[in-house]
Amino acid sequence: MIGCLLIHGFTGAPYEIEPLAEHIRNTTNWVIKTPTLPGHGKTLNLKGVSFSEWITAAEDELVELLESCERVYVVGFSMGGIIAGYLATKYPVYKLVLLSAAAYYINPKQLVTDVKEMLRDGFAKTLTENELFLRYKKKVLETPLRATIEFRKLVRFIRPQLKKINIPTLIVQGECDGIVPLKSAYYLYKEIGSVEKRICILPSAKHHVCYGEDQKKLFEEVDSFLHET
Repeated sequence: MIGCLLIHGFTGAPYEIEPLAEHIRNTTNWVIKTPTLPGHGKTLNLKGVSFSEWITAAEDELVELLESCERVYVVGFSMGGIIAGYLATKYPVYKLVLLSAAAYYINPKQLVTDVKEMLRDGFAKTLTENELFLRYKKKVLETPLRATIEFRKLVRFIRPQLKKINIPTLIVQGECDGIVPLKSAYYLYKEIGSVEKRICILPSAKHHVCYGEDQKKLFEEVDSFLHET
């Protein structure tokens, strides 16, 4: 039996990786887990939650999969990608997929482009239809400063561990990501210790790579990587 753990990002929920999770469910008989990290979900409750709790929650799910499956893959999105990388240094994960993994945070150039788009929609009085605006407004309003500090502490804690990753790794990055810059993918490629590693750049994808016009390409790349022997 094969198991696959998919870990969502900071201030997010399983919906962030659900299109990929659903694709894998529909095309395999694998055991799929998409846990919600502490304080996350449709309603955020991050006050007082430490980064170690996010790691522990993902770790517990991974241990369960390892106990019941002969082979386990881990997929992590954004902050979940950083956590996934850390887990791969501690447990016998077979393959690792990093989606928009947040080794660095905020892409100033793309963020300016996204803000201009929101302003244009604001003047056109269609801002309430702008998906980026709705998503980021919710996150800004519901995210305590302390939680953001915990996120940054998590990244600083895990970065030095990346060189210990020695399993096949696929790094996927959207070229139009306004949250995680392109240099994050190249940094991960340089730092990860595995001999077998590759980068896939999706030219039209924003931060949420599981959505948008490059979705088919994403699914193809992940399928090819996970199914090859």
